[in-house]
Amino acid sequence: MINLANMRSFGVACAALFLTGLLSACATSVDRMGVDEVKDLSGAWNDTDSRLVSEEMIQDVLSRAWLQDYTGARKKQPNVIVGEIRNLSHEHINLNTFVADMERALINSGKVHFVASRVERDDIRQERKDQDTHASEATRKAMGQELGADFMLKGAINTIIDASGSTQVRYYQVDLNLISLADNRIVWLGQKKIKKLVKRSKLRS
Repeated sequence: MINLANMRSFGVACAALFLTGLLSACATSVDRMGVDEVKDLSGAWNDTDSRLVSEEMIQDVLSRAWLQDYTGARKKQPNVIVGEIRNLSHEHINLNTFVADMERALINSGKVHFVASRVERDDIRQERKDQDTHASEATRKAMGQELGADFMLKGAINTIIDASGSTQVRYYQVDLNLISLADNRIVWLGQKKIKKLVKRSKLRS
């Protein structure tokens, strides 16, 4: 004779085991990674691309003749500022991170002086105005003493996507140029290309 109470207990136990397994399968798993570790998940532009491209291009611009010509003629390091970097690609790219990577590479090179960006200069000028009213004369920083830039670094990021079925080739091209603010001469042109082969069951642009 079938014991209904035992069957109910067995059913409850099975349901509990099923729910436990389901919750375990849905639990979030987090593994810490080294910040320099390369991990391509989607094939899109990522932190590794930003870091490697910026370091390579800054290394290239600082090894060209314009720098030696300038320092040799003026006996001082040039003042460089990073201007607009345009994202002309099909995807969202965090340009702030890319610009910050380039700024860090320029500053750490020790070969140029780096000038603050337009937004940063506006903040600093506002602080000087505040100091004119509130700071002591001994610690007040005067207007009109800013270091003017000699060269501006500008550029753009472009992409080309070639897809067929579940296979996709993502091509990135970064073009940068360094312009003399005194006479608008382009003293350096740099280009970096990245090509990625992406295979997946469902493509997303």
